[in-house]
Amino acid sequence: MRRHFLRRIAIGLIGFFVVVFAIGALAITLSERAFGGNHPHPFARVFGLGLVLAIAFLLARRSIRRTAGPIGDVMDAARRVAGGDYAARVDVRGPGDVRRLASAFNEMAERLQTNEERRRRLMADVAHELRTPMTVIRGHAEGALDGVYEPDRAHLERIVEETDLMARLLDDLQTLSMAEAGMLQLHREPADVGTLVDDALSTMQVRADVSGVRLVRDVAGDLPQPDVDRVRLGQVLSNLLANAIRYTPSGGTITVRAARSDGGIAIEVVDTGSGITADALPHVFDRFAKSSDSGGSGLGLAIAKQLVEAHGGTISATSDPGRGTTMRITLSAGRA
Repeated sequence: MRRHFLRRIAIGLIGFFVVVFAIGALAITLSERAFGGNHPHPFARVFGLGLVLAIAFLLARRSIRRTAGPIGDVMDAARRVAGGDYAARVDVRGPGDVRRLASAFNEMAERLQTNEERRRRLMADVAHELRTPMTVIRGHAEGALDGVYEPDRAHLERIVEETDLMARLLDDLQTLSMAEAGMLQLHREPADVGTLVDDALSTMQVRADVSGVRLVRDVAGDLPQPDVDRVRLGQVLSNLLANAIRYTPSGGTITVRAARSDGGIAIEVVDTGSGITADALPHVFDRFAKSSDSGGSGLGLAIAKQLVEAHGGTISATSDPGRGTTMRITLSAGRA
């Protein structure tokens, strides 16, 4: 784009001088004829030169105002953005290349503003999530120091539980931030989808038994082996299963399906739980998005989304409130 812009400027300057010289030659010729034919008065050339300069000035002024004005707007807005005003925008006007420059600047400023808003929300959410375990730890520690109760096993275990909660939250945030920044290293290798599903079901079986939820495996045979990070994809399936168990009442069923789909592989986690409301469904993969009765951090689905996209796949959610939710992962087939 830069080379194209410079080339357009060069062509414009050449064209400008060609037009000016052509008009100048014509003006001088006409003035010589007007002031004396074959023996023109010396004032003829002065008049012609003055006319050329006047025309050049008018053309240059018009060209500069059409180009320099919009570029000046971009420069002023850039200074505002550098000063922290991410709401700065410019009017898209002027020649084609200048309009494209203004549009690109507005898109950049929009992304910066969005990222800044996300950063602020993240800081507020992190502070909110850490405040509860910190309050519990402080309360138990101060109670023991003040002699309100003995530092017995029950109170110390509660402190350890809250410490573990904070550690998991910080680990989740680190994973999420690395994935969003594209810095998460994936150790890819061909993996058997059935084995990945079996491992995830085995990991969550005890939790499902305690909740009275039945886990069902429905994996098609002869599936391709996608190139994935087994640990990370297993983390995604575990997050989806944990979320499904949390919202599926006792006696419900969670089914994990895997089958070919559009030349790739689709893995679905289908539950018979309470479902997701229509207004909450578009935000289920946002950070800290959770219902009022959720006991999680609200990062599980956000992490799942980032990990799936890091594999080049997609993840989506559909839900029928009161009847259940389906989380669908699609991956490229890899080798057959």
